[in-house]
Amino acid sequence: MPEWLSQVSAFTVFLSIAGVGFLFLLISLIFGEIFEHFEGGFDHDIDDGGPGFLSTRVLSVFVTAFGGSGAVATHYGLSAVAASGVGFASGMLFASMIYAFARFLWAQQATSEMRVADLVGQTARVVVGIPSGGVGQVRCRIGEQLIDKIARAADGGAIAEHSVVRILEALGETVIVVRADAAQQSGTEG
Repeated sequence: MPEWLSQVSAFTVFLSIAGVGFLFLLISLIFGEIFEHFEGGFDHDIDDGGPGFLSTRVLSVFVTAFGGSGAVATHYGLSAVAASGVGFASGMLFASMIYAFARFLWAQQATSEMRVADLVGQTARVVVGIPSGGVGQVRCRIGEQLIDKIARAADGGAIAEHSVVRILEALGETVIVVRADAAQQSGTEG
């Protein structure tokens, strides 16, 4: 063992760990999007795609808190093993707080994602007439978003431009529609 290594104190080791963690935290905050691509295989995100507990920022906070708390504990006379326990506990505490805060922020995001299933049952307007046996185009509003879809009449008949229709089914990029007045009549007959 090199002589200089025997002169390194536990305080210095913990302080070095905290410094490395803090440096990595700064780098991940500046270049975070780059690091997030490398951790995809090992960060087990929750099903909704939010931040994972093994994200670079959460791990950086854990390492920084572990090293900082371990350094403080050794300064106050705890052994290296006891200081490691204190560092681990405080690392988990701070990492959990950052994780919870990141999940909270992620949950507050709005999304403009529209699922095809959201179209079924909606009222739409024909913007390109649907010929008999052919396809046209309809436009409907989902929330604040206007959606244009290729449309086919459920009965195979023609539907004129500017007609109001109801979407019965969504098949990929094509929707099956029926005239709104026909949809209301069939609904009152049942």
